[in-house]
Amino acid sequence: MVATPPVEAQAMPLEGLYTHFIGGKRVRRDEEPDLIRRNPARSDQVLGAMRSADQALVDETVRVAARAWEQWRNTPAPVRGKVLLTAARLMEDHLEELARLIALEEGKAVKDGRAEVRRAINITEFCAGEGRRLGGYTSASEFAGRFACTVRQPLGVVVAITPWNFPIAIPAWKVAPALVAGNSVILKPASATPACAVRLAEIYQEAGLPDGVLNVLVARGGGAGEALLDAPEVQAVSLTGSTSTGRHVAARLARRGVPFQGELGGKNAAIVLADADLDLAVAGIAEGAFGSTGQRCTATSRAIVQESIADAFLDKLIARAQAYRVGDGTRDDTDVGPAVTPEQRSTVLEYLKIGAEEGAQQVYAAQLGDLPPGNWVAPTVFDRVSPEMRIAREEIFGPVLSVIRVPDVEAAFEAANAVEYGLSASLYTRDLRAAFRFVERVDVGIANVNQPTLGGEVHLPFGGVKASGFGPHEQGREAVEFFTKVKTVYINHG
Repeated sequence: MVATPPVEAQAMPLEGLYTHFIGGKRVRRDEEPDLIRRNPARSDQVLGAMRSADQALVDETVRVAARAWEQWRNTPAPVRGKVLLTAARLMEDHLEELARLIALEEGKAVKDGRAEVRRAINITEFCAGEGRRLGGYTSASEFAGRFACTVRQPLGVVVAITPWNFPIAIPAWKVAPALVAGNSVILKPASATPACAVRLAEIYQEAGLPDGVLNVLVARGGGAGEALLDAPEVQAVSLTGSTSTGRHVAARLARRGVPFQGELGGKNAAIVLADADLDLAVAGIAEGAFGSTGQRCTATSRAIVQESIADAFLDKLIARAQAYRVGDGTRDDTDVGPAVTPEQRSTVLEYLKIGAEEGAQQVYAAQLGDLPPGNWVAPTVFDRVSPEMRIAREEIFGPVLSVIRVPDVEAAFEAANAVEYGLSASLYTRDLRAAFRFVERVDVGIANVNQPTLGGEVHLPFGGVKASGFGPHEQGREAVEFFTKVKTVYINHG
């Protein structure tokens, strides 16, 4: 391991972006930095450093957002939609810059970064259109001379808490519906990826968003994070993160009766039946397991394969995995970047030990080669995994695939459901009856047939069940509904 030089001696290529963004401008605290971010692909390089928020900065940010809301709530919804559409066009103009920022700060391959930015553009475009569809409905009244309808109104100040694995797309799919609905937003990004959040906020500012309507507050949790949740002005919280964090936040907000939306953990399964197109299945499962370094809530963590084709499946899967190039995410020829932090790398390595101790057979582990000091993890495949093993039940969040062999379709469905999570699942088959049984039987929020467990389309709901989700789903029209309140109106004109 190369010795790490002192922080002061290193170049800080993103230093200007390691700030808060409050009231339409970058804000830095002058105190000693307590958040120092190193390049995940080169641990001897510091990307930036800053002082995270304290109670006073939280209070000030909430006040700024509350003042800005008074103007934004009275801006007509179609005009708000135009600001979003302009922001989407600016994201297109800055697509390469944003993709490379993601690759540098988060570590994922830049090609995955480009796909992430495109997803952010898509959701922003969709929500821009909601500005002209925002509203309630009219209804017949049971009394003569009475008009009855509903209207949707914004909540006020809302908080979006986002993770590091999609540092542009996930903030975008929370911020866009919240803004078009007429709320002001405090975005609390993961402390590993604050620069991406600041650039997104600046793009919205350039698009014409008034000062203070979108703020970025970087806090490492603890007192500042709790203060943000407890602020009386905060009227709703949308969080993407671990199940344990989601439960904690939900419990804290419940004391004030504040709405909560949680997109939480996943342990997604892809079922491969004996009649499946193996090439199609292998392509989808490999990308689901190893793409974005396996650091996706919809990543394919389990392959549940019918025994009669398991050996053939593994041969094809390993051959495909061998073609993946592990390296610096900023390189165009990289397929799998590093883990986001040393801590995440350690978590993945610990699960590799657990899998071996549990008796799973490690049938493939990529050779990392000559890489600089960084958070490198090798794409790995375990075979002969049983559903009760920890590597089959617990979220690893790394490029690790567990292959579970089953005798038949019913056993496959049972194995798929044998976890606490329920975000996404896939089935590969040519049997139409099996496909419909899968949709009925597998307890997930997103069911895929003959396609990967990944992603989704922005105009449809995204979210899970069981320990994978709490409250309304994200994206689609449901996203705007979460960020509004319904008022029923009766007008007696008789």
